[in-house]
Amino acid sequence: MTTQPEQILENNLVTQLVALGYKKVEIVDEVSMLSNLKAQLEKHNKVALSEQDFKQILNYINKGSIFDRAKILRDRVPYVNDKGENKTIELINQIHWCRNEYQVTQQVTIEGKYKNRYDVTILINGLPLVQIELKRRGLELKEAFNQINRYERHSFGAGAGLFQFIQLFVISNGVNTKYYANSPIKARSFKQTFYWTDIKNKLITQLADFSEIFLEPCHVSKMICKYVVMNESGRYLMVLRPYQFYAVEAIIDTVKTTTKNGYIWHTTGSGKTLTSFKTSQILTQMPQVHKVVFVVDRKDLDYQTTKEFNSFSKGSIDGTNDTSTLVKQLTGDAKLIVTTIQKLNTAVTKSRHIKKMESLRDKRVVFIFDECHRSQFGKTHEAIKTFFENSQMFGFTGTPIFEPNAGKNEYGKRTTAMLFNKDLHKYVITDAIRDENVLKFSVEYIQTFKKKDGIQDIEVEAIDEKEVMEHLNV
Repeated sequence: MTTQPEQILENNLVTQLVALGYKKVEIVDEVSMLSNLKAQLEKHNKVALSEQDFKQILNYINKGSIFDRAKILRDRVPYVNDKGENKTIELINQIHWCRNEYQVTQQVTIEGKYKNRYDVTILINGLPLVQIELKRRGLELKEAFNQINRYERHSFGAGAGLFQFIQLFVISNGVNTKYYANSPIKARSFKQTFYWTDIKNKLITQLADFSEIFLEPCHVSKMICKYVVMNESGRYLMVLRPYQFYAVEAIIDTVKTTTKNGYIWHTTGSGKTLTSFKTSQILTQMPQVHKVVFVVDRKDLDYQTTKEFNSFSKGSIDGTNDTSTLVKQLTGDAKLIVTTIQKLNTAVTKSRHIKKMESLRDKRVVFIFDECHRSQFGKTHEAIKTFFENSQMFGFTGTPIFEPNAGKNEYGKRTTAMLFNKDLHKYVITDAIRDENVLKFSVEYIQTFKKKDGIQDIEVEAIDEKEVMEHLNV
């Protein structure tokens, strides 16, 4: 493998980022970073900040953990201007994520316990939100991962702690390139670093190819604003893997542009709960969607999914203890509901519940079915479609039903495609094994017949079919 010095790799990356739309800025230390931050916040918010205004803003944002700062990043920051007026500024535009200020710098030096100099830093509105650590070709990628951990211990929290606002890390040796979410060191694992892929799960490992797609300003902003998940229970950040990203995007696009259904074929163990949560969360923010109902097929999954959804966003949903509770939630203000297929079936087939839900018949309700190969092949599916006339249905499954293995009921053979239309994204077992997201198959051969002594096991000669057919008595 050809050795390429880190400096050449770094310079080439900065040149590429400038071509993608980043403005190169010279930042050598925290003083120049703070000066640039003030200027960028003024530009982004179209406001002039006095030194006192900026000091208040710095005091407000320089507190708490990585998780706390991720929340601050997504909120407005208050300050009182020189006239005594209460004002706020925005740190990042999450709704129109392309409308931010993008800069790139290299070799920023920050002094904490030790003096560290970082490779390439992407600034959005003056805040360092993506840090890229490079190693020369031929070195293990884990060296870059470990280097970032040393920075966290030594200097990221120094001074105003601006590097605690980092949302994503990128590590590369030029040939292999991965990304991962910022979190406390104890919550970090090299297993939670991911390659990017195209929509068909083809790996994109070369730094130049990765940067062209992933670090494109609008895309990296979208990843930060929409696809970084704050795990409330663990107080750490998570970022979606590429196949999760493509699945969510496919469903969102289908809801935006059509009234068709669809299904996601993602193998078991590939993180379906996070994918479905993020899908549900984004759908609830769309004005054209009245409600999102996540449907599981067992009561224990009802509780489990509610607990997991609330761990991603505390209080995002309440469980449905019985059908009456479900009906109240459907007719109330709740935008996101988790329930079982059994309770939903009762709600749409029993007259006492139907009367209360009449106003929902023509509403845009989006249903997301967990493990849609299990319970969607009978009267229940038809009953839901009949009642919710303007609904859309999306299924998640690791094992879709195709024509050869389709069972029959009173409606005839029912395949996944018949019920949910086409598959919107695939991530199958071979993809998951390659990415080490699931374990490989372990095949063991067990002898079930014990051969007696003295018996000779010989291979039987093949039957000559031609000869047999010619000597048949007809």
